[in-house]
Amino acid sequence: MSDLLSQMLSHADPSQVAGLARFFKTGPGQYGEGDKFLGIKVPVTRAVVKECWREMLPEISADGTPSFHLLEECIRSEYHEIRLAALLTLVEIFKHSKSCPVGAGHDKSVTPDLIGGLREQCIDFYLSHTEYINNWDLVDLSCYPLLGEWLLDKDRSLLYDLARNGKTIWEQRIGIVSTMTFIRHGQLDDTFAIADILLYHPHDLIHKAVGWLLREAGKRDKARLEAYLQAHDPSSHSRPDRESSRYQSMPRTALRYAIEKFPEEERRYYLAK
Repeated sequence: MSDLLSQMLSHADPSQVAGLARFFKTGPGQYGEGDKFLGIKVPVTRAVVKECWREMLPEISADGTPSFHLLEECIRSEYHEIRLAALLTLVEIFKHSKSCPVGAGHDKSVTPDLIGGLREQCIDFYLSHTEYINNWDLVDLSCYPLLGEWLLDKDRSLLYDLARNGKTIWEQRIGIVSTMTFIRHGQLDDTFAIADILLYHPHDLIHKAVGWLLREAGKRDKARLEAYLQAHDPSSHSRPDRESSRYQSMPRTALRYAIEKFPEEERRYYLAK
């Protein structure tokens, strides 16, 4: 058992389990149905990860391939908080790959190829374990520090595919939330394009994600967000008897999130329509 896993288990607090289970909707028919909790709050998990992530660095095989066998045990855990710890650890490994690209005691030279290979293996590990990334916090705390950063200088069709064809709402949410990194670099095109793909998704958690990312894009360029909201909506969800602006036909939850930072008078204008 890794130190990460043993420390997480040692912080279990049964008095918090019921509250977390309610908060993350684990009841029958809810989006987190059946998930299990240890009762560990996120700041505690982050503190454990900060202390233990270096131990989780992968071993590098003779052919240069990293092996994440210690993380594998954690990401497959039945406990929500341990899966979160695994994802936050992966983020730390990815973030520190230039200074700590291999496991302790490994004598390989630190080369650009080795660093790039480790970063790519982090992404491969992430994408091959999305079945365990099965709640909104697991998505939101991991996808843009990993996928967003990785794709900054690469083709981004992966995110469009996740948004359109994701097997779960969590994969679809990864598609939009990963664009947060692009927004922080002043790149807004993908956020608006993927928002259009997901705008009429049936699930409220996708509406919230779309509205949230539109709001963040609007902080960078309010005029562009307003133009997006006011543009004609060509979707079949518009009223067939007259043209409709996007803000008039989009889900109410997404609209509320998108305009949350607008002045009160402007918010009332959009909501009244």
